[in-house]
Amino acid sequence: MGLTGGIASGKSVVAELLRHCGARVVDADVLAREVVAPGTDGLKAIVERFGPGVITPDGQLDRGALGEIVFGDPRARRDLNAITHPRIAKLARTRAREAADAGARVVVYDAALLFENGIDRDMDTVVVVDVDGPTQRQRLKNRDALSPSQIEARIDAQMPLEDKVARADHVIDNRGDIESTRAQVLALWQKLTSDEVNP
Repeated sequence: MGLTGGIASGKSVVAELLRHCGARVVDADVLAREVVAPGTDGLKAIVERFGPGVITPDGQLDRGALGEIVFGDPRARRDLNAITHPRIAKLARTRAREAADAGARVVVYDAALLFENGIDRDMDTVVVVDVDGPTQRQRLKNRDALSPSQIEARIDAQMPLEDKVARADHVIDNRGDIESTRAQVLALWQKLTSDEVNP
């Protein structure tokens, strides 16, 4: 199952609720860090493309410095995606297979760019976490302490949320409180697991 949404829509909250229900969650953000960890060919490729200025003194990827480059330059963002996305996709397939082999009833692939990268085609169902624009922007401001222009650049780098909602099999409305979201996730879980038993 694919799980996606806009930046700061609350996708991670929904992923955690699904994990509590019993799903095995494969998180694209976690994989994205793994494929550019020190010593990886992913990090080496990033340095070759963007220079040593995107590396911290202790050899880690400086995400802030890289973000300043790629969120203001579509070509740079495409180049970064060409480096990281194939590596993330390969690792995601491995982790999903391991989860299924270990007996997971539902494997969730949590990925912000699920539609943008065409990964939805590999999913049996897709869940989109929806939120209104003002709430999304306020959450992003609170979470990452970004300026208004930085917020808009990050939102603009993704497919519009309404387009994702239009393509979803299931939608979780996350503009309310956590109890509302939890109730929707529980209802979704019951549907997913009952479909599994009674296809």
